[in-house]
Amino acid sequence: MQLTLHSAVAGLALLAPGAQALLRFSCSQLVVERLDPLVNPGVTGTPHLHQIIGGNAFNASMKYPNMDIPSEATCTTCTFAEDLSNYWTAVLYFRARNGTFKRVPQMPNSGFEAAKGGMTVYYTPSYNNAKVTAFQPGFRMIVGNPTYRTAQQASKYRQLTYTCLENILTRSGETVDMPKKVCKAGIMANIRFPTCWDGKNLDTADHSSHVAYPASGTFESGGACPSTHPVKIPQLFYEVIWDTRAFNNPNDWPTDGSQPFVWSYGDKTGYGNHGDYVFGWKGNALQTAMDTNCNINCPQLKTQSISQANQCTKKVSVNENIDGWLTELPGGMPVTDATGKVIG
Repeated sequence: MQLTLHSAVAGLALLAPGAQALLRFSCSQLVVERLDPLVNPGVTGTPHLHQIIGGNAFNASMKYPNMDIPSEATCTTCTFAEDLSNYWTAVLYFRARNGTFKRVPQMPNSGFEAAKGGMTVYYTPSYNNAKVTAFQPGFRMIVGNPTYRTAQQASKYRQLTYTCLENILTRSGETVDMPKKVCKAGIMANIRFPTCWDGKNLDTADHSSHVAYPASGTFESGGACPSTHPVKIPQLFYEVIWDTRAFNNPNDWPTDGSQPFVWSYGDKTGYGNHGDYVFGWKGNALQTAMDTNCNINCPQLKTQSISQANQCTKKVSVNENIDGWLTELPGGMPVTDATGKVIG
């Protein structure tokens, strides 16, 4: 999985000015369905739809240590072949003037044009050569909250944003809410996770209390972790590009001029942006990559081509129509405002 020099340089310059090293890689689509082993373990047909990438061991129940992901997965949609983790987000829909919904497809990122949907994953060890501790077997976390509908609520989380793409390389003008104008090349959801760990819990009841943001400064500025969460972990970051180009005709947008996109959890504000992660790297592969400061390409890790990654799939567990023009969001999820009121 060797990127061209142009792609590698572009990725670094656009994403992380000042970063000494990072992993940047493609993960194609594994499956799109209503499963969520963190929030709704054991449930087939969870409240809202997700798009999932990574290892094909993904299922409704992934409790550790009952399940050892690296030994149970037989393939991964990621180009680093030792990464059998799972990464997932909600799914974006276009809502037409008549109230029907159409799923917005995902599109590959710059340098990964052959990928089938999915998203781009980054692991950044640090911006100041500080050592980080890689995630451990059984580790999982969530960032963001799908019930949030206001800027004040969303301010609890740092760096959950959107980029209105003028072209595939646009990396400026991030907003916390959904873009309100036509985005010529699509909408990119940016999901950055906290970078400090309590060093004890692989998970917590809310799947987020065991991680935290730096006590002062930021991850990028080398801010110190709080005493309650003293262990520095890599910054995990998703870029998910939604191909909204087919829906860019203003005549198809609401008559009041508001933006027409809504998340599968019933959010048109964008403030409920969130992401889920379950660690599943083989052995100490991720720690090795972090310790050696791999820079885009990583000779210390086993890789596979995007074509090979595209071949990894998982059979759908929830048989329902998620495409075509739908009269309601999958699972019957209503679109709601900040008070929980259903909005038309």
